[in-house]
Amino acid sequence: MRLTDYFEHAYDPKTLTVRQIMEGSVFTVSPDTKGIMIAQMMTERNIGTVPVVEKDSTLVGLVSEFDLLRVIDGGRDLRQVTAEDMMTRDVVTVTGEMLVKDLIKLLQERHLIRTPVVKGNALVGIVSRRDAVFSYVKATATYWRPRKSGGG
Repeated sequence: MRLTDYFEHAYDPKTLTVRQIMEGSVFTVSPDTKGIMIAQMMTERNIGTVPVVEKDSTLVGLVSEFDLLRVIDGGRDLRQVTAEDMMTRDVVTVTGEMLVKDLIKLLQERHLIRTPVVKGNALVGIVSRRDAVFSYVKATATYWRPRKSGGG
């Protein structure tokens, strides 16, 4: 669930935070999840990245479509490879308090499509470039503006 889905009035896009635009319901896997299971879930759910978390929600890595392709291209069997074997460990994360304008700069500078949102080391959500664009559209939507009364 994204809070932007429930905006009831216009916002100044410069004041939006990651917490307001992030997806809080995130599909995750454990480090021992097999690659084939991850690939199946990603294709069924139409997602490009899956956070890898410990039982206490501590973020330990990400598995992306790129990681899966690297395994396949390397001739390895996704039925034998685990998330821990192929995940990206050095993950760029953000916090819920970060301003969206700063998130946009980070995504552009690091050429990221999405990034996990953490509180301490615990995963609390995920945020993407699309979320940033969508939040701008929702925050500045003209249907929030009061209509002028008058003849017509």
